[in-house]
Amino acid sequence: MLERLQYVKQRFDEVSDLIIQPDVIADQKRYVQLNQEYKGLKDLMEKREELMLITANIEEAKEIIADGSDAEMTEMAKMQLDEAQDRLPELEDEIKFMLIPKDAEDAKNVMVEIRAGTGGDEASIFAGDLFRMYTKYCETRGWRTSVVDMNEGTSGGFKEIIFEVTGEDVYGTLKFEAGVHRVQRVPQTETQGRVH
Repeated sequence: MLERLQYVKQRFDEVSDLIIQPDVIADQKRYVQLNQEYKGLKDLMEKREELMLITANIEEAKEIIADGSDAEMTEMAKMQLDEAQDRLPELEDEIKFMLIPKDAEDAKNVMVEIRAGTGGDEASIFAGDLFRMYTKYCETRGWRTSVVDMNEGTSGGFKEIIFEVTGEDVYGTLKFEAGVHRVQRVPQTETQGRVH
């Protein structure tokens, strides 16, 4: 893994040099691509630095424990060693996940379409609930949403709503959000409390 991280560091240094070149800045398409690559590699470099720090802490703690001349320092080194050894497997898993090549499509924006199915007013209310849920989720991720088309239903819902989501890694996150959703609940439109 360290060998792979060294290759990534070389690429990070190369991209860092490229994005400040005037000819690259002039070519906006290439500049945007390099900036996105730089941002992804920067996150990985931060994890690499943390890994190197933890590895160095483990070595240092082992040396202090092996020396054993100062009891207080030995106790602190044992605590530091335990803490570092607890974090190390978790950090290695994070790095392994980050090293998995990303799908080129994952960085794209998406169009989300929600349609009310069979169920009349209740179906349109549920479609409205889904729309509000997705927009709140997008807000928490820092994505922007904009309604492209909508057909309002009765009782505050939507018969159909189409909205665009733009931001970082939108498609990669939302690509599995597809299919038919079914809800079974006490309808807001039912006064006697009949369950559908």
